[in-house]
Amino acid sequence: MLANALLLALREIRRNVLRSSLTALGIIIGVAAVITMVTLGNGATLRVTSDIAALGSNLLQVRPGQRAHGPGRTQSTAPPFTVEDVEAISANIAGIQPAAPNATQPTQAIFGNQNWSTTVTGSNNDYLKVRSWDLASGRAFSSSELQGGKSVCILGSTVRQELFGGRNPVGSTIRLKKLSCEVIGLFESKGQSTFGMDRDNFLLMPLKTFQRRVAGNQDVGSIYISALDGVDTEQVERDITLLMRERRNIKPGGADDFSVRNMKDLVSRVTGVTKVMTALLGAVAGVSLLVGGIGIMNIMLVSVTERTREIGIRMAIGAREQEVLLQFLVEAVVLSSLGGLAGIALALGASGLLAERLNVPLVFDLGIVVVAFLFSAVVGVVFGYFPARKAARMDPIQALRHE
Repeated sequence: MLANALLLALREIRRNVLRSSLTALGIIIGVAAVITMVTLGNGATLRVTSDIAALGSNLLQVRPGQRAHGPGRTQSTAPPFTVEDVEAISANIAGIQPAAPNATQPTQAIFGNQNWSTTVTGSNNDYLKVRSWDLASGRAFSSSELQGGKSVCILGSTVRQELFGGRNPVGSTIRLKKLSCEVIGLFESKGQSTFGMDRDNFLLMPLKTFQRRVAGNQDVGSIYISALDGVDTEQVERDITLLMRERRNIKPGGADDFSVRNMKDLVSRVTGVTKVMTALLGAVAGVSLLVGGIGIMNIMLVSVTERTREIGIRMAIGAREQEVLLQFLVEAVVLSSLGGLAGIALALGASGLLAERLNVPLVFDLGIVVVAFLFSAVVGVVFGYFPARKAARMDPIQALRHE
């Protein structure tokens, strides 16, 4: 009986191909929208978490002042850190790599007749380990360069491209305003972050050189710490907080004049937000599935009216009410299921194209594809039941008289 109902459903769909296609269009758009939104949302989540992870594994950042509204911002007139603070963290906090000082200042880099606005960072070789930076060519700083404050630097790939084009800059000398600096290395490119920041537009020099020749003071703007694998970063954060309160003479009950940011917490918060947004977009897109279901119910009601005499003849020669109900219900389900399959094909193509345009990874989720298809079939059952029930309850005599 089911096989016969399926054959009749396919026959009716082929008989009115254009009308069936337009009816299924709502389902096609709904399924495609749900799958595309969820796929792009998952890709955006992966991209954001990857960008944050690229800042450094198990990274913590200590900044003077309390955190203000907005990422990466602090407020207060708290005193800056010193090199001694960095050394104290490295010596007293268990389960971490040596802490890396960080001091930055915008500058103008000049080579020949080329110049470029960038940021100069003062630190040491621990900065490369903590921030997960690899060298594309050249070398890191030597001990004598770090201790003596030599004018040497390592370039990010954006600075290299703007000043040297495709040439290898190692061995060349650039100017940072009035300071001449020898290029000893080139960083691997990390590209642009999800937040629009060019991570390659900077250059690194020894901290002593930066303090003496660029900043003119002994301040350390922030401290980067990377916990070892398997170490609880929350415990490290608590230990750093206690140590810095002691070093900065903060009395019990007093407010901290510094902030410790745990990148794992940031990843968790950002992932939570993107997942909520993905679910919201998927739910909004799912509304179009309901609209498509209303279209199926409407066209099935029209079909029942058009085929009243056919229904009357079938019932007159012995067709039972359940068989008529099954015939129209199967037709609605087949129509919505075909729309679901077409929507899946459209979603895969649209997801691939949009992911490439938006520069996010394509994260194919088989689960959401299956759920969207099953939901489209359920829509066919729900919205096809009323027209099928109407057809099954027709009076055969009245149906035969229908013109």
